[in-house]
Formats: sequence, C-alpha cells, structure tokens
Amino acid sequence: MRARSWQAWMTTAAVALASLTALTGAARADEFKLSNNQRIACSRGLSPGKLTTATCRSYAYLFNVKTSEYYRCAVSLAMTRDNKEVINVQTDGGCFKRPRIFDTDGAYQFDAAETESANTNSFFGPGGYAVWASDTANRKVRGCVIIASGLGGDVSKCLDMTFEE
Repeated sequence: MRARSWQAWMTTAAVALASLTALTGAARADEFKLSNNQRIACSRGLSPGKLTTATCRSYAYLFNVKTSEYYRCAVSLAMTRDNKEVINVQTDGGCFKRPRIFDTDGAYQFDAAETESANTNSFFGPGGYAVWASDTANRKVRGCVIIASGLGGDVSKCLDMTFEE
C-alpha cells in the first residue's frame, strides 16, 4: 500500500512540475513579440552572357515586451538564372541585438518600419528604419530613427512624444 502512495505522490509531483515548467515557458514565450510591419524589397540585374540575378531582402523585428530590447532580423535570397534554368541560389540572414528603447523594465508594445527599397531614402548607405515603442501601463511613446552613417556605424536618435490636450 505504501508503494502505491509513493508512486501516486511522485506522479502528482511530476505532473505539477511539468505544469509549472509549461506555465513558465508560456510566460517567457509571451515576452517576445514579432513586429507586424515586415517589408520586402527586390531588385533585378543583368549580367554578361544573358544571366539575370534577382535579389530579395526582408526585415522583421523581435521585441522583448518586458525589457524593450529588440532584434533586427534580415533574410535575403539571390537567384541567378539564364533563359533556360536556375543556375545559383544563395541565402543569408540573421538577427542582431539592438539596445533597449526604455531604461527600465515594464510592459511595452512595439512596431518598426524600413525604408522601402535599397535605392530610396539611402543617402549614406543601405537606408534606415524607424522604431516605435509605447508603455502599455502609462501614456508614454518613444519614436526612434536609425540610419546608416556610411562610415561603418548607425546613427540612432530617440525622442519621447509629448501629448497636447
């Protein structure tokens, strides 16, 4: 009888631990949100020998709603073909951690937008992007603009919005 009680207790403890782990994982999963404003830009070029190359790039953002840190993610695909077949396909991509938007932890919402294609709005380099974040518990919004300086780094400035009544 005692062996059954021990087994029942162990089974109950295992179920409770699994439930707690699942809840902790679910809470942690809710900490990161993907931006709703993904963009894609494509270009096409002709090469000697009647080869055509098409390159497409897309960007998205993964935002930590607790800390206001975010990752800028990029993916690209380049395809080269002649008039009969696809000769080469190359892909590249990854996510790069960016600094916090707000100094303290809280509950935040986030969205971002890229410049449209690689040749518009890009005076110094590949272009820029805008980031918007808001505090869900307070009337607080911060807008940031990040552009490539053309000197190997980005220039980033954020501004807290004022609300006029």
